[in-house]
Amino acid sequence: MQDAELERWNTRFAAPGFVFGTVPNAFLASQAPHLKPGMSALCVADGEGRNSVWLAQRGLEVTAFDFSPIAIEKARAFARESGVRVAYRIGNVNDWGWDERQYDLVAGIFIQFVGPDERAPMFAGMARAVKPGGLLILEGYGPKQLEYATGGPKKLENLYTEELLRASFKDLEILHLASYDAEVDEGAGHKGMSALVDLVARRPA
Repeated sequence: MQDAELERWNTRFAAPGFVFGTVPNAFLASQAPHLKPGMSALCVADGEGRNSVWLAQRGLEVTAFDFSPIAIEKARAFARESGVRVAYRIGNVNDWGWDERQYDLVAGIFIQFVGPDERAPMFAGMARAVKPGGLLILEGYGPKQLEYATGGPKKLENLYTEELLRASFKDLEILHLASYDAEVDEGAGHKGMSALVDLVARRPA
């Protein structure tokens, strides 16, 4: 199953251009006031690098991973062309070393390729990877996204609700948690009216 999923994403990322565009996710960009040069950041399943490159452009020291070697290759080229350094690694959320180090920022943007069984340890690992005083930023699709069909998973159990995120990150201080509908324009992969769920949480110092 994992081999088939990897082949699917490799095929998708092998297409010309950038599947999700080259500009950062709008919600992540809206959190710029929280970001300072020199902060360390981890981008989870970052794909072709649009979010990690943007963070590096703001002076953050960024590590990013994705399980698609083709995505990582494109991300490295994008970072070079953008004049920034990002530590890109090929990795899977199921075996990523969440306890390897902690970061000032952990960002997960539309990482809903995992179902509930994989999601629980992934969320727990992401929370552990946040330094005391550091931030976790997460955006995903809510259940109504199945009606919009403008991107994201086709399985209800992979989608987020405020209740799910509040429970999953109960050990963090919730600074912002909201679900709403908005237009998304992120390449061909995410385009059109969408049901979104946003979270910003802080690990207590």
